[in-house]
Amino acid sequence: MKKMLKIMAMLFVIATVVFAAGCAEQGGEETVEEAAEESAPVEETASAEVNASGEEMPTYIVGTEAQFPPFEIVDSRGKVVGFDVDLLNAIAEDQGFKVQYLDQDFAGLIPALQTGNIDIIASGMTITEEREQEVDFSEPYITAGLALAVPINNEEIQSVADLQGKTVAVQTGSTGFMKAEELKEAGVIAEIKDFPHVNEAIEELKIGGADVMINDLPVTEAFIAAQPDVIKIVGEPLNSESYGFAVRTGNTELLQKINTGLENVKASGEYDELLTNLPKYMEE
Repeated sequence: MKKMLKIMAMLFVIATVVFAAGCAEQGGEETVEEAAEESAPVEETASAEVNASGEEMPTYIVGTEAQFPPFEIVDSRGKVVGFDVDLLNAIAEDQGFKVQYLDQDFAGLIPALQTGNIDIIASGMTITEEREQEVDFSEPYITAGLALAVPINNEEIQSVADLQGKTVAVQTGSTGFMKAEELKEAGVIAEIKDFPHVNEAIEELKIGGADVMINDLPVTEAFIAAQPDVIKIVGEPLNSESYGFAVRTGNTELLQKINTGLENVKASGEYDELLTNLPKYMEE
């Protein structure tokens, strides 16, 4: 009898184990299926941004030398800001396209445009006959001109007539640099110190490494407004010039967008509002 009870107990244990294993296997299969369902990709419909005409908004790469305040500068968050950026953003919004900014040295902007690495130049670029041979410019968006600047306590230099034998600080590739070369070839100035960025030219003037700086008038004025009693403008503007946005030669479609947008932004009054921010960007 005891032997029979032992056999029955053993059969019960075996049955219990087999049943549990079956349940575990069944439960495992359900878990795998559920996991597969959870990890299955969810199909999403990508909605491309469209403009007012119902067309997909193109994105243009904008080359800029973001050390030319107040027109373009990198702020404390690493973002390119400035008058050119604000104005082109307003034009882009008006015309239904997007822009992405690429910071690089000023001297490399036109080559980058010509090779297709960028689509637009927005970098306080003066419209000149030489540059018009290489790019197409928009309508002028600001009147500039070159100015002479000296340290605030300098009373010796009052005009170009006082530059004999002097050292001039300028930005490489700028119209100020071209003017300095012209004056040096004429035997007026003794030395040109050129720097990749205009703030470096200003600093050279501040520390006494140069006697005078030749730079764009609105940039110099904005610096003085933000940091008075450091440098001052002397004499009359050396010339009259204008800034324009540049595109590759023959890109009439993009040029028309920029010109139309510029006209609309000016007509709306937004352009005048943006002008009031010029001194602010010298403080970035």
